[in-house]
Amino acid sequence: LSKTSAFAVVAMCTIIASVIIEGPRIDSELRAERGSPVVLANTGVFQAVGIITFAFVCHHNSFMIYGSLRKPTLNRYFEVIHISTVIATVASLIIAIIGYIYFREKTQGNILNNFPQDNLLINIARSLFALNMITTFPMETLVAREVIDQLMFRNQEFSMKRHVIITTVLCALCLVVGETVCNLGVLLELTGGLSASFLAFILPPACYIKLCSGPKLSWKTVPHWLCICFGFTVMVLSTVLSIRHAVVSQEANGSCWNVQ
Repeated sequence: LSKTSAFAVVAMCTIIASVIIEGPRIDSELRAERGSPVVLANTGVFQAVGIITFAFVCHHNSFMIYGSLRKPTLNRYFEVIHISTVIATVASLIIAIIGYIYFREKTQGNILNNFPQDNLLINIARSLFALNMITTFPMETLVAREVIDQLMFRNQEFSMKRHVIITTVLCALCLVVGETVCNLGVLLELTGGLSASFLAFILPPACYIKLCSGPKLSWKTVPHWLCICFGFTVMVLSTVLSIRHAVVSQEANGSCWNVQ
């Protein structure tokens, strides 16, 4: 886990550097026009919330992170979580602000898609991004496989055949999606709006309300109920708008194999 995380940090820094370096060099037709207005919020704000939420949902890796510490204590665990969250936030802000400055209304869900396919440095960044996905994919597959196994075969003994079948099906489905969907932003919008909003905004406060002593409706639980309402709002609006965007947008429906 430590080695893959170190590689992810290196890849992230390289991607940010490539966007900063190559942004001013690309054709003016691909960049935003001079004098383009800066819009802080538009109709895509809920999809953006879904993507941001998805980026910070890592609950399923909590036990892996805790177990990977040389001296696993709660204080060290909290320190790692806070430092990593700050680093992720800073990196997200840098690439979001720099990318938006260059492209404004032309900014795509995956900022690397704004660059031409023959750009060497951006292609290196794309390769590192793909390798990063490869190194993190086993962790995500582990969680999905365990959830499926526990939900559907809880009372059955471990079976290597079932283990291989579930893993193969998950990998095959991800491969099909990866080969057919060109714009990663649409996937992030859907997964972020539908699942990440539930994991980040709905489930934690709901668990707190369920486990806390005293009345469920009180001033003490008001913030948690507001968080749940916000989560449902983001989940519904983000999912509906993302599906609508995927249906009507040429950016989402474009082929990955068309060389520009």
